[in-house]
Parts: sequence; C-alpha cells; structure tokens
Amino acid sequence: MSDIFISYARSTADQAQRVAEALRGLGYGVWRDDEIPANRAYADVIAERLQTAKAVVVIWSAEAAKSEWVRSEAERARAEHKLVQLSVDGARLPMPFDQTQCADLQDWSGEDGPGWKQVVGAIANLAAPNRPGGEAPKKAAPRLSICVLPFSNMSGDPEQEYFSDGISEDIITDLSKVSALGVIARNSAFAFKGKSPNVKEVARELGVSHVLEGSVRKAGNRVRITAQLIDGASGEHAWAERWDRDLDDIFALQDEISQAIVAALKVKLLPAEKRAIENRGTDSVEAYDLILLARNLFRTANPTLQGLETLIRIAEHAIALDPNYALAWVTKARVQSRLLHTFGGAGDGGALAAARALELDPNLAEAHALRARYLDHGGQNDAALAELELALRLDPDSFEVNNVAGTIHYDNRRFDLAARHFEAASKLDDGFEAPFMLMATYVALNDPDKGRAAAAAALPRVEKMLEQDRANGRALGVGVYALAVLGEPGRARDWIARALLLDPENAVMRYNFACSLSRDLSDADGAIELLSAALNNDPVGDNLRSARTDPDFDPIRDDPRFRALIAEAEARQAAKATPPP
Repeated sequence: MSDIFISYARSTADQAQRVAEALRGLGYGVWRDDEIPANRAYADVIAERLQTAKAVVVIWSAEAAKSEWVRSEAERARAEHKLVQLSVDGARLPMPFDQTQCADLQDWSGEDGPGWKQVVGAIANLAAPNRPGGEAPKKAAPRLSICVLPFSNMSGDPEQEYFSDGISEDIITDLSKVSALGVIARNSAFAFKGKSPNVKEVARELGVSHVLEGSVRKAGNRVRITAQLIDGASGEHAWAERWDRDLDDIFALQDEISQAIVAALKVKLLPAEKRAIENRGTDSVEAYDLILLARNLFRTANPTLQGLETLIRIAEHAIALDPNYALAWVTKARVQSRLLHTFGGAGDGGALAAARALELDPNLAEAHALRARYLDHGGQNDAALAELELALRLDPDSFEVNNVAGTIHYDNRRFDLAARHFEAASKLDDGFEAPFMLMATYVALNDPDKGRAAAAAALPRVEKMLEQDRANGRALGVGVYALAVLGEPGRARDWIARALLLDPENAVMRYNFACSLSRDLSDADGAIELLSAALNNDPVGDNLRSARTDPDFDPIRDDPRFRALIAEAEARQAAKATPPP
C-alpha cells in the first residue's frame, strides 16, 4: 500500500501529477485515483487507500472546495490526524479546513520554495520515505477492524426477523462511531445472512481482524442476546457473553454490548463517541420497535398503496408514543414521499415531517437528504446540492443519503458522481434499487462492462425478492432492466408480459420497462407505448421529470412520437398546476 493518498479536483489533475512525481522522487509511495483497476469498484478502492495511507495530501482549488468527494476525503483524513493541505489557486477553504494550516503553492517555483518545504515537512511527520538502501520504515500495526455478522433470529417466529436484523444494524452503527475501529458495511456483512460461514474465511475475504456473531431471542417482554467476538486469524474466541433482560432494558443492553466489544478489542472510546453510541433518539422501547419494523418493511416489501398507508400509520403510532423521536418523523417523511410520487397521495410528500425531524435533530443526515430531494424537485439546484453535501458530511456511510445523492446527480446527468454514490449505496444495503440505478448510470456512461457487473449484482437480489412476492412490480421492473443489460432479451420480454398481467396499474414499472425497450431491446414502438401509459398515470410529474433527461430514452429522443408524448404530459401537468377560475 502507498504511503500518501492525493485528493484533488479534476481541474488540478496536472498539479496533482506534479506533486505525485515530486513526492515519489523523495522516496514515498504515492497513490491517486487514476490508478483504479477496471475490475474494482471506485468507492471500494478509495476507502481502502484512504484507510491504509499514512498521509492524505489535499490539493485545494475553487473546484475542490465545492467537491463533496474532496471534502469527504479531507474530513476522513482530518478525523484520522493525517491531513496535509496545500492550495494552488488561493481559493477560500471550506469550514472546518480553514482552521488548519495550509501551504500556499500558487506560485510553486520549485521544490526549494517555502510552500513546498512546508508540505514536505508535514508529510515527514506522518510517513517516512522508503528509500532504496535506506532504513525501511517500521511496519504499522494492522488497524483493528470488525465484521458484525447478522445475528440469528432464535425467536421461533420469522416475523421477528426484523428485530434481530435491527439489533445487528444498530451494533454496526454503534461500532462505526469508534474512530479507532474499522467496521464492514451492513451489506457486506449481511451477504452471510442465513449461512454458516467459516469465520476465518470471512475475516480473510473481508480483510478484518475480528468477526462478531450472535443471536437474538425475543419472547414477550424478555430478550436474550448472545454475542461472540472471534479473532479472524486464529478463529479463537476473544470474548463471549450472554444477556437475559426485560425488553425495556434494550437500549442499555445495546450500549453494554457495544462497549464490551470495544473493551475486548482494547480500543480507546473517546467521550464524544461514548455519547454518540448512547444516543438512541428515544426512551420508548415500543416506538423504537415500531420504527425498526416500519423501516424493514419499507426496504423489503412491495410498495403498494395499502402497504405504504400502513407504514405511515405505524410511524404515526411511534410518534404518538414519543413526539420527539426524530427517526420516527423522518421515517414517516420517507414513506409519505414514496406515497406521493408513486400514487399521488394527498399531502406534501413528507416535507413537513422531514422539517420536524430536523427541528428535533439538526444532525440527522437522512432528513437533510430528503430536504435536498425536495429542493431538487423544486428546481432549487444550488440549495439542493448544499443540503446534500451537509447530509454527506454528517453521515457519509448512510445508505439513504448515498442513494438520494446518486438519484439527484443522475437526474441532473452528473453520471460520474451518481456512479460513486450508487456504488456506495449498493455496498451499504442488500436491496435491488441501488444496483439498478448503478447499472443505469454505467449504461449512461457507455461503460458496458461495469453495467453488466451491476446488472449481475442486481438480478439475484431481484430474484430473492420475487421468491417472497411474485407480483412485486418494482422488482420485476428492475429485473427486466437487468436481463436486458445482460443480453437476455427473451427472458426480459417474458418478464414484461407476466408483469403487465400481475401488476397492470404500476406506472413506475411501465416506465422502467420503457427504458429497457428503448435502450437495450431496440424496440421503439414498445417503448413509446409503455412510456405513454407511464406518463398518463403520473400523479405529480415524476415520470415526466425523469423522461426529459433520462439517458435511456436518448435512442428515441428525436422520435416525433416521443416529443409529442412529452409535450402532452407537460400540458397535463400545467393544467393540474393551474387553479380553476
């Protein structure tokens, strides 16, 4: 692994190359993102290189100061105390980086200049150059890292699966707040759900030092949790415990588990990290349990009108139990947004609920992401990007935040950025929607290899969902797209025919079918027919908004029939917006 990671915006690629060459000349190993292998996901390589680098050199410029990726990389480097900053155009640094020393290289006259000496001195304090014939730098101790395998549901009731999954996810979230500990994302850990993997193989595959496994048994008002921390190299137990408690003690129990793991790993827990772990957002165990259930169903169930209305009732019951539970409010907002944009449900699409969540918790990243979506829909693009950047700073490892970020960038045809976020979202959740959008993004980027790889990742997730519900129109729409990208037109058309019988009123599904017919199946007539149905059943104009810029329709964008469909849909939406005389 390289000693130094260089972070920069595209406009300063030449300066980044010059910095890299100068540092290599001093004996350092240097890495920048023009060296990503074609078979590796961008986000994975970036995270890996950031973790192993001894110093992160951030090249600030006007573009870099606006770049969410440069700022995200700089924030991680700052948190890990390995940030070295230099400015190449005198741009104002964003907060909080303007409070840290930054070398001025606007007039970099050579390697003897004061600015460059400042950079080299800062790097020397963090990483020793590996000069041929010189003393090799001491090998750094491997960073402690952990994979939390999904806890087994031992309740004897499959309906309690959401609770054991929720406990596992909360432990992952808690441990992720410990700066000295690397934690594998939920999706990678949950890939082992329902299996009995060899722990040493899990550790080797994921590159972690430890693995946590356990079980949850919930019966009435009692809960039993077992947990075992296993050394990934030896396969031996480093620590194990069992707890039998009243369900009312679940929050204290989760804190106890997380802190016991940290103690077993001999990791220092900072006071702010301890406070963050102990903050559950509510004192109501019943409200917490309801939101676990609602969020699990929202992620896994077919989003029917009746199902979404049920989820809103669950969230509202949780709010009635604890009106100050911000996560309950943002859960209600997400469901209301889906209800409005899919079925044209009454109301504001969750805007007020999201605003209430932010009043209760201004640092709730998911609520900021929802607000960014509302602003983007309203045409307030700059405000949406600012809100989105705030959400990413607050929680760069959130599935919801990355998924919204990818969607906003995709809708605005910023496909490079969309791909990065959908890559991250696909790693953070085991649903099919993020890999669906990822393959659509790579198709738009004319990268067929990565498009097929994303399709190959999405299809098993779709098939798993269809095993539970054969009429899940959203899953069928994604499955058809994946089959088309994978070059299986016969199966794709069979799925379309079956889906139209099973879910005849699903406009979102029809829209996705039209995308596949246009882009991959070369069927302009079929695409026009299904797009027409999707635009005719478009409650708030979402399908129209997407169709205007969706690259999947580029093959038929000049077709007079496509133009007519767009014009007619715009007229209908304008008529809806015009108040009666």
